[in-house]
Amino acid sequence: MGETNNTQVATVVAVCTSDKKGVRKKPVDVIELAVGTGVVGDAHAGAWHRQVSLLPDESVDELREVLPNLAPGDFAENILTRGLDLKSLPVGTVVAAGEALVAVTQIGKKCHNDCEIKRLTGKCAMPTEGIFAVVIRDGKVRAGDEVRVVEVCER
Repeated sequence: MGETNNTQVATVVAVCTSDKKGVRKKPVDVIELAVGTGVVGDAHAGAWHRQVSLLPDESVDELREVLPNLAPGDFAENILTRGLDLKSLPVGTVVAAGEALVAVTQIGKKCHNDCEIKRLTGKCAMPTEGIFAVVIRDGKVRAGDEVRVVEVCER
């Protein structure tokens, strides 16, 4: 692991969940992150490398120019943030979100063809702008919570 960098701080705009994969998530008051599971009750929870998805609201802003009614969760993100260039974080970087800690495992993803989000919006922000992580410390995350880089993994 590399250096600690406390200058990269953001805010949670919204937290979202869904009970099915490939659909938009709905904003909720709080999500609970659990080690080995991810977002408790979310369709993407499980023992795999994409337990939690994060997306910068700035990326959604660009698409709001075409679709002004885009809402939190429309790109199936669990945590919508503002103030941090998520896609620039190297895999392995540790991020604090609310009470929880997550480790970045993947930057972007391939969008599958039957994705409701892409059908509705014409474009999905997650393949290029979103990141995925695993939970390394349990905790709750709410809108308004701080999101900050705890440790940057340099590879």
